[in-house]
Amino acid sequence: MRALLSTVFRKELRDHLRDRRSVMSALGFTLMGPILFGVMFTVMASWFRKDKPLELPVTGRANAPSLIAFLERSGVELSEPPADYEARIQAGKLDAVLIIPEDYGKAFEAGRTAEVQLVLDNSRNQARATVRRVEQLLSAYSGMLGSQRLLARGVAPQLAMPVKVDEVDLSTPERQAANLLTVIPIFLVFAAFSGGMNVAIDAMAGERERGSLESLLLNPVQREALVAGKWLSTVVFACGAATVCLVAFLLVMHRVPLQDLGVKVRLDAATVLGLWAAVLPLALMASAMQMLLSTFARSFKEAQTYMQVLSLLPTVPGMALVLSPVQSKPWMFAVPVLGQEMLVQELMRGESLGAMPFLMGTVSCCVLALVFLAWTARLLADERIIFGRS
Repeated sequence: MRALLSTVFRKELRDHLRDRRSVMSALGFTLMGPILFGVMFTVMASWFRKDKPLELPVTGRANAPSLIAFLERSGVELSEPPADYEARIQAGKLDAVLIIPEDYGKAFEAGRTAEVQLVLDNSRNQARATVRRVEQLLSAYSGMLGSQRLLARGVAPQLAMPVKVDEVDLSTPERQAANLLTVIPIFLVFAAFSGGMNVAIDAMAGERERGSLESLLLNPVQREALVAGKWLSTVVFACGAATVCLVAFLLVMHRVPLQDLGVKVRLDAATVLGLWAAVLPLALMASAMQMLLSTFARSFKEAQTYMQVLSLLPTVPGMALVLSPVQSKPWMFAVPVLGQEMLVQELMRGESLGAMPFLMGTVSCCVLALVFLAWTARLLADERIIFGRS
């Protein structure tokens, strides 16, 4: 049995390494997550970069000389807005325009509330950083004037603030980074599923469609050894894809200016090893599940349809954790996919987990992998499966 397993494993591995297009396709899917991550966060960092000059078109600057002086002292580059500024804002060519009405000075001198208008488009994400900086400056200017008016009337400004809230933030840089980088666990799990997908399809549905599987099973071979050999070759590609995805994310995170988003990522060697150990057991289960579905399929295209549906499985727990975060409980680490994504999140938060969550996730994945492999071996003894009869 061991000799047959080794022979099938080497044969499958050699055949799929020859198919360079298939290997490059799987690699492309694996690198899709890190590439999207790098592009998205680089663009976001450019929006929120604090040292970026703040440009603000202002109309009616003569109506509020003190406000204009405050903005200039704060480093704001003021300019005259174009005549069609509303259309430019909607088109994304301008972030915001400040309008100071003519009656601003009269209201200001009379001690009343002087109103200004900030024209913006809240539907444009790119403009939010600029709008927030302008609103913070205007709020600071308003607070400064309010304090001066109270002092001029002999009233302590503290009386207008009976309660002051000072936040005591107990979060660590790792926890803040983990909240922002919630897409990483999803893509790591997706890599474990997609890396060996083509191998599993060709090893079972492909050979069945070509008729080579039928010829192989006519020989006195043990079904369990045959399935195990094909499964191991699938596991190699799945583990390789997960490893490549993890390394790519590490390289991208060191290149993307996350500090401009207020994020500090600290991943030491132990954490990286933990991330790798958390995802790899899922490759065992995913490969076995793909082998089973490929055995059920009567053609290569039918197997691809099954795999497309299966590829959605990693995204369900991940999106649930992003949209509705839950407090992690010990039993959750024993649930495949959910447990792996929670492990990755906890590791990125800098939590000390111990060995038990890793052991629970590994055992659950191995048990399901054995169930799927045994099921696949039983199917190979059914002539309706081998000869394609329903």
